[in-house]
Amino acid sequence: MRRAATGDSLEHDPFADVLHGHLLPTAAGQDEERVARIAVEALTSFQALAEVRRAVSVFGSARSEPVDRWGDLARRTSIALTRAGFAVMTGGGPGLMAVANEGALAGEGISVGLTIHLPAQEEPNGHLSLHVPFHYFFLRKLAFVKYACAFVCLPGGYGTLDELFEALNLKRTHRMHPFPVILMGATYWTGLREWMAGTCVPSGTLDARDLEALEITDDPEAVVARVQACHAGLCRKLGIHG
Repeated sequence: MRRAATGDSLEHDPFADVLHGHLLPTAAGQDEERVARIAVEALTSFQALAEVRRAVSVFGSARSEPVDRWGDLARRTSIALTRAGFAVMTGGGPGLMAVANEGALAGEGISVGLTIHLPAQEEPNGHLSLHVPFHYFFLRKLAFVKYACAFVCLPGGYGTLDELFEALNLKRTHRMHPFPVILMGATYWTGLREWMAGTCVPSGTLDARDLEALEITDDPEAVVARVQACHAGLCRKLGIHG
């Protein structure tokens, strides 16, 4: 255990309790309680979202500055998606998420917000027809994938990038249907794709074919057409009516 010297005494390092907490005698009981909480949250969220069909997960920044640049694009895309019969599902927060949810309501569609409990808690945005709160990030991310038939990524930071690459990885490893992953805000995303093509592919960490999963457009109608075509194809494959 690391300790910090303070004169002739030793100050206890609080990180040690965290690092060695799994070794405590009470760890097994705590893990059982945690698994129970996870199960309750999973069941509650699944029940809340059970009637959501034809949803598109829309990711984007929670900050206000990107709204000035890409807010209109987010709103128009959500309007177009909902008018085509798709629900819009975001993280339920501020910024581009709020604009996307507002567009979903403006398109007279279903506007879903999957919020997450954070230390600096922010209220859900005021444009939700369905609000589902989460404590566990991984369950929230599961819901974004489980109830979506496409993913639209607007400019964003770590959270958006995390959600983007999880969708790409699940698609690449065939753990979900080949749903579209569409990047909107071309000037923001082009550099990332160029880096992947110019650095990752030559390094052997990605194949050129992997980049085909990244679709970039700033045309809301092109997004709708792509999502509709993919959804219709999947429905035909499964023998169901979309």
